[in-house]
Amino acid sequence: MKEETIPELSKTLCNRLLTDLENAKRPVLEAIKCSLDNSKYSPSVGYLTPGNKMVRTELNVSSVQKMSRAIFILEILLRNIDTGAVNTKRELYYISKGEIKHNPELKPLDFGDQSESDSVIDFICEMLECYREELNCYANDRGGQTYSNQLVVTETLPDGGKAVVDLGSMGTTPFQPKNRPQSLRLKAKSKIDFCLVVESEGTANTFVANGFCKRNKAILMGAQGVPSNAVRGWCKLIQDELKIPIYFFGDLDAYTLQNIFRTLKAGSAASLIRNSDFSAPDVRFLGVLPEDIKKYDLDDYPVKENDIGEARALKKAADALKNDPFFRDKRNRGLSKILEWLLKNKRRCEQQAFFTVDPRDPTMPEKIIIEKIKRKDYV
Repeated sequence: MKEETIPELSKTLCNRLLTDLENAKRPVLEAIKCSLDNSKYSPSVGYLTPGNKMVRTELNVSSVQKMSRAIFILEILLRNIDTGAVNTKRELYYISKGEIKHNPELKPLDFGDQSESDSVIDFICEMLECYREELNCYANDRGGQTYSNQLVVTETLPDGGKAVVDLGSMGTTPFQPKNRPQSLRLKAKSKIDFCLVVESEGTANTFVANGFCKRNKAILMGAQGVPSNAVRGWCKLIQDELKIPIYFFGDLDAYTLQNIFRTLKAGSAASLIRNSDFSAPDVRFLGVLPEDIKKYDLDDYPVKENDIGEARALKKAADALKNDPFFRDKRNRGLSKILEWLLKNKRRCEQQAFFTVDPRDPTMPEKIIIEKIKRKDYV
């Protein structure tokens, strides 16, 4: 964020547009280009950052609707900031439909579906260089269900009050982080050895039910697939405040490595302006590793290349090795080698395959994970 507040930045922006119109000059809106071809990666920073490319929209016949919609949605967002109201993207879509419904003059700005209004909100964030949450627009708090017998979380509430949650008192009920966890503060009641992020939330719940948190001084989290803002920001907070190792346990496939782990560790190209607060550069890939298949005699299976999703993941893997600055960096050579293995062998192995090692011992996957951590068997 710049030193000016969002309302001040918005007022300056709109005054400039109005002045240009009054002077018979075509107004221009500029925003950071959030895409892979404008992404930079430095190991010293640890996450993807934006380059110098900008998206420039000049008023003309083809762009007048886009620019008008941006100002229209910006007004709704500023009203929320002024009143303290918050909304999801879905709700903002319907609020905009309501404004248009009650004012026929706004009909040319109507959205055909939510994806259109979503893209306008993203454009405003990239234009003002701010987070969606700073515009009082919040995503669903999906994923990040967390368990620990040692962790205490203190939340600063909107009215300035405090809410204290001792995760050790919650039994098998998980703590759900907020999608802007910067309002949370963490404290360890006793030493915490590590944090384990499990790709499958169901498997994380199984570990808890089988006593993982009783036997280990750890934080256990279920990511629930591609990490949401809640999961990414929560991992960042754990990394920065507790200074403990974080390990990721998930499937051995191209999709997991690129879309889930890379996003958790270094952010994404679509979120270049927010990766600094929503990525955990210190997280390590614990597995499933290619060598685990032979070592533990895990069940793996061939990638179905006639499956559209799996074929797309392989194509993206090949593209990532050539063009993604994260995978091209020599510090991430170990992760690139896994992608190369996946492309060469066209096989995959799910995290649940560890349950085949000793089907009569429900704690065997946990034992293997702890063994791997002790041996530093991760990337």
